[in-house]
Amino acid sequence: MPEIGEGSTIDERYRLLRRIGSGGMADVWLAEDPHLQRRVALKILHQRFAQDREFVERFRREAEAAAGLQHPHVVAVFDRGDVDGTYYIAMQLLEGRSLKVLIDQGLTPEQAVGLVRQVLEGAGFGHRRGVVHRDLKPQNVIVDDEGKATVTDFGIARAGASEITQAGSVMGTPHYLSPEQAQGQEVTAVSDLYSIGVILYEALAGRVPFEADSAVAIAMKQVSHMPQRPSSINPNVSPALDAVVMRALEKDPGRRFQSAEAFIAALDAALKDPSAAGGGTAAFAPLPPPVVAGDGAAAAEAGNGEEDARRKRRRRIWALVAAAALIGALIGFALTRDTTTEVPGVTGNQLNVAISLLEQNGFKVGDVDRVQRDVAAGTVLEQDPAASPPAGEASLDCAFLSFFCSKPKVALTVSAGPGSAKVPGTAGQSQEDAVAALEEAGFEPQVRTATSDDVEAGLVISSDPSGGTTATRGSTVTLTVSSGPKLAKVPVLVGTQRSVAVQQIRGRGLSPDVEEEESSTPAGEVIRQSPSAGSELPRGSSVTIVVSAGEEQASVPNVIGKERAEAVEALRAAGLDPSVQEQQTEIPSQVGRVTDQFPPPGSEVEPGTGVTVVVGKPVPPAAEPEAE
Repeated sequence: MPEIGEGSTIDERYRLLRRIGSGGMADVWLAEDPHLQRRVALKILHQRFAQDREFVERFRREAEAAAGLQHPHVVAVFDRGDVDGTYYIAMQLLEGRSLKVLIDQGLTPEQAVGLVRQVLEGAGFGHRRGVVHRDLKPQNVIVDDEGKATVTDFGIARAGASEITQAGSVMGTPHYLSPEQAQGQEVTAVSDLYSIGVILYEALAGRVPFEADSAVAIAMKQVSHMPQRPSSINPNVSPALDAVVMRALEKDPGRRFQSAEAFIAALDAALKDPSAAGGGTAAFAPLPPPVVAGDGAAAAEAGNGEEDARRKRRRRIWALVAAAALIGALIGFALTRDTTTEVPGVTGNQLNVAISLLEQNGFKVGDVDRVQRDVAAGTVLEQDPAASPPAGEASLDCAFLSFFCSKPKVALTVSAGPGSAKVPGTAGQSQEDAVAALEEAGFEPQVRTATSDDVEAGLVISSDPSGGTTATRGSTVTLTVSSGPKLAKVPVLVGTQRSVAVQQIRGRGLSPDVEEEESSTPAGEVIRQSPSAGSELPRGSSVTIVVSAGEEQASVPNVIGKERAEAVEALRAAGLDPSVQEQQTEIPSQVGRVTDQFPPPGSEVEPGTGVTVVVGKPVPPAAEPEAE
């Protein structure tokens, strides 16, 4: 892994000048690209995350998501890569300050709207291309000296329907999370608009809507609490802007702005008509009650004597009347007081989330009963009292004529997971019996086959985990079932020489059986085989090959010295075709007899081959000279 520091070069191209930022995943360096003669912002994944596939995937996804978004208000990505385990992204170098710094310095409503409007344009461009940012916050927006805002850091962006975070995990920054994101539910473009609504709230009011001591507590407030109106903190915020912000912060995604364009249109309308209060559908949190100044000191009593006595009697009478009225009011209150309360629904949540939700709403958790179920451990299955709605409201726990009431404890039934059991022994059983035994024990059987010379086909060889092992119910147990002995495939033998064919048969663990047959095929060549090529046989099985012995040969008999007729008969009997040539001879014993033959005696020839014999004939007598 290359050393990373000032002056070092990444991927033989980017020379690091100085570090200009650092985050949870990566450091950002000012780097020089000598190839294109420009400076870039080089984002380098922390080395401790380089071996974490999830972080590498998030880092790679940031580059892919941002590289496809060419927009004035979205940071440009020039290049990405990895070298020796160092992952980097080369981005447009942005000069300016973060929106968070400008908010801390203070913005006018008009400035806040103008900057948030640019954020909406960048986010909306991504939404139209299927990219959801999921971590929009002022720290991820850079504003240059001319007031141009650019959205950065697509590190946990989601493109299309892909999702790499685990079910139930929360990605993003708690202060800017949408309620659905805080609960680990599906995150959409409308979730981004909620986060931009929080940015707008902070830009107008100078603080975020919800603060708490922990990230979990902040997330719970995002789910269940309503924010105070921005105008109650900053009187310069108009009613129209109040309404836009509160609509953007609706808990129900369906009641928020459904697109960045609709959000922008509402902001434009609010600037045009600041007094308009319509358009917001959220309930505002109540303002603190006004403080009323106390009355001055009572005037000094005037006079004395009877006047004082009459005044004291009147006071006593009025005190008795007031006491009676108070007692009557208290009794009436006790008799007419609503002693019911709505109970929030927490089933389906993890236990820690359920407890936080209940405590946020003033409830305490009663008995927690854990039962084995085929759902994730820690998931709340039931609650008592049940959620209202749909159930009716629960009764408060009250004492002394309902004067002192508290919300009831909520008992929870929580999944302990599917539990565990011993894997039944299945070796030697039939596949059907083994599958039935595993299913009855609560496991999910999976079957694979393997050859075996020892276990009969259709019977279980082994299981994984093995029998007697303790495993989680519902987990998969793999059965290995015998398909019988290992079979050998018969090779192609026709056309090969006898020795080669025998070697191939034995090499497959089979036994050769050789037969010979006369044929026009050259001798020694395999002309037939049984079984045919490609057949599968148990090892040791016999494979028969028929080898050509060549065509039948005829032996040329010796007919020299035989009489002509006898020689011709002998050659025909040998399957040959005789032909006779006569040749004069002065030897009387050779007349009429064979003096020579071709092919010579003993030659092996094909049947029907012609054989020429030479038969002697007498020399004609010399002509007598004529008499003179």
